[in-house]
Amino acid sequence: MDFDNFDSNKKKLLEGLVKYKGIVTSACKYAKVSRQTYYNYLEDSDFKKAVEDVSNTALDFVEGKLFSLIEQENPTAIIFYLKTKGKKRGYVERQEITGADGDAIKTEHKQDLSKLSIDELKQLRKLNTKLRGD
Repeated sequence: MDFDNFDSNKKKLLEGLVKYKGIVTSACKYAKVSRQTYYNYLEDSDFKKAVEDVSNTALDFVEGKLFSLIEQENPTAIIFYLKTKGKKRGYVERQEITGADGDAIKTEHKQDLSKLSIDELKQLRKLNTKLRGD
């Protein structure tokens, strides 16, 4: 990765992020800057973009390791992959019900619970407890 367009502190910090696979504390020690300096630098959109690129490179590296384990038929790696990437095919331990694009389900109307009887409120409380798994 080319960081020549950054000043020496930012460049050293980015090099540290590459060296330590995006671990901020280690990169800050390497560059001899504080974590607060790192977060201040993130206000620079070019620096922030470079940090995102480093993070994606680190993620690619780790995904490569995961695929190596999968190729070695490591059951834990296979299960992990299926639970994270195979959700749409049913490889989940629990069902997740969401709205469009994984967003929260939006409701149009608010219910006025003040008109319910005590028995109806108790039934709702039981159902809510059951659904939450309490």
